[in-house]
Amino acid sequence: MLGVVLCGGQSSRMGSDKGLLMLNDKTWTQKAIDTLSNFQIPVVISINKTQYRDYSSILPTDILLPDDPSLQLHGPLCGLLSVHLKYPVEDLLILACDMPLIDTELIQQLLTKYSTETADAFIYTTNGEPEPMPGIYRSKGLAYIHQLYSNNQLPRHSMKYMLEHISTSVSSLPADKKDCFRNFNTHAELNGL
Repeated sequence: MLGVVLCGGQSSRMGSDKGLLMLNDKTWTQKAIDTLSNFQIPVVISINKTQYRDYSSILPTDILLPDDPSLQLHGPLCGLLSVHLKYPVEDLLILACDMPLIDTELIQQLLTKYSTETADAFIYTTNGEPEPMPGIYRSKGLAYIHQLYSNNQLPRHSMKYMLEHISTSVSSLPADKKDCFRNFNTHAELNGL
């Protein structure tokens, strides 16, 4: 298994790269790396090509993985499939960089289900809606999604749409853990962090 921190978003509403924002003397990206490293797995950072210079100045270049140029996609699905194409046999544990409040216990529960069930994806839901991140995605499910994309059979390129096409094990997010799934898109939302 490989841990993946997804940092490749445009951060347009925030006005600056969310992965490079600081919290307690660490970038949000480093916080996500630390979270995934708790599970004794190697971690890579998914970025878009415009981020390479900034990220390579603070992180080892061998863990930076720019989006695959063969994919005419945007958003998290592009990052996820880019990592899959580079590491096609690895199952991926993904975390968005803009979820700095994530609780490792929630990730551990996904890993427990992953070790006992055969689904292609393992995610949480809130109010019945899928939350694609954090999530675990098996390589065979990702290979199928890439095949659909390559055959022009994936008309929508969202993570939620992708989940409709692979077997997905869902867990309901406990009400007392909802803050763990907060992601931050504007500076106004950062108050209280």
